[in-house]
Amino acid sequence: MEIIFNPVRPEDTDVVAFAVTKANFADYNFPVDHPDQLRETAKLANFEGGAGQSFLLIAPVDGRMVRIILVGLGDKPTDQQKAGGEIISKVQTSGAKNIAIHAEHLEGTIAAEIAYGALLRSWRMDKYFTTKPKSELPTVTQIHIIGAPAAANDVWPRYAAVAQGVELTKELVTEPANIIYPESFVERCRHLTELGIEITVLDEAEMTKLGMGALLGVGQGSRKQSRMLAMKWDGTGGKQQRPLCLVGKGVTFDTGGISIKPAAGMEDMKWDMGGAGAVAGTMKALAGRKANAYVVGICGLVENMPDGNAQRPGDVVTSMAGQTIEVINTDAEGRLVLCDALHWAQETYNPEYMVDLATLTGAIIISLANEYAGMFSNSDELADKLNAAAKASGDPVWRMPIGAVYDKMINSDIADMKNVGPRGGGSITAAQFLHRFIKDGVKWAHLDIAGTVWTDKPGATWNKGASGFGVKLLDRLVADNFEG
Repeated sequence: MEIIFNPVRPEDTDVVAFAVTKANFADYNFPVDHPDQLRETAKLANFEGGAGQSFLLIAPVDGRMVRIILVGLGDKPTDQQKAGGEIISKVQTSGAKNIAIHAEHLEGTIAAEIAYGALLRSWRMDKYFTTKPKSELPTVTQIHIIGAPAAANDVWPRYAAVAQGVELTKELVTEPANIIYPESFVERCRHLTELGIEITVLDEAEMTKLGMGALLGVGQGSRKQSRMLAMKWDGTGGKQQRPLCLVGKGVTFDTGGISIKPAAGMEDMKWDMGGAGAVAGTMKALAGRKANAYVVGICGLVENMPDGNAQRPGDVVTSMAGQTIEVINTDAEGRLVLCDALHWAQETYNPEYMVDLATLTGAIIISLANEYAGMFSNSDELADKLNAAAKASGDPVWRMPIGAVYDKMINSDIADMKNVGPRGGGSITAAQFLHRFIKDGVKWAHLDIAGTVWTDKPGATWNKGASGFGVKLLDRLVADNFEG
């Protein structure tokens, strides 16, 4: 879908939208054939211009019958994005092609926020439908932002770049596991080189030489080869010596391995690579907007399958860091992937700050439902930065504890550690496991996004399915703290 900033409304517009507030609704000069009738009809439907309210009416504009949408605006950018999402959701499959959103009365960058929300909400995957009626497929191709101030027009390229990053994440998370597996995930990211990103890929032979026994153990039951993907963006021209490293869990399908999951709902495990998807989308966003920062995105990519060669409960593997791990449960595989990816990131890039994202535990959903990602960190400074970025971006996080009392819960009788602790505090002991692989002096945060990458119902800026969680959060973290 195309976003176009125009001074006047195109003649072929078939949807006209207005963003109003409680303060200006009564006096808003609607450029339609019967503005007073529009206002009174909206009032009858209890529309007052409040944040989150919306109203749709078919009425004449310039002598043509069109859809007219009113949405209420809030003060926060995230509220303004929701207003844009509401506009597109009302008419995306209506047969309408061109939407005109009037922005003459919108100050600053509000019009860009609205357009951003509409673009985010418009994404959906329809390519596998062959018999679905056309009436249920998207028809909108353009959104025209009418009369927006220069400030909104000027910042739009940045918003568009971030939206493209979110779209890549949604695409990767939504594709089925027979389409996206470690090697094809890498190929889907190859186009990022056109934006200036340097890509490095490690195959199984290279990872074996490096001693990545934890990651390789997870994938050894699959016919799909495991991969390590690194995406380097240096917008500082070499001025910044140590990058921010973003590390994503990329289990492209998770059966649980020998500790096999229940059949019901296992199809959802195609999105167990949501952390890697978020990292790839973030890198696209940063490069697309030419961020003045040095960031490396790293994805540990495996498929966890049961097989005669799959690792067994009770096996002991040796990580790249040299620490040994007793594998109690092969379905606690994400931490095995991440521990080698985190260590390799530190050895290769020497970051001062590192953030990993993973659909790591069902326990975090028990703790926070699907409303927040769990955040664990060894640094109050980094945690505060992430909290601020979460509030500004609309990707919410909630800090959870780690510490010595939890660390002892993963001690093993025959190895340095085991990959699961007791039933209680499952998301905490998983984070504590990862903490054992963080070097002294590295400021690290782990985001358990198991409850936020996939939704059973549409949201303000996403359709049912992949939410794109993490891209806006990390982009904001970089913009506010790591750009020169």
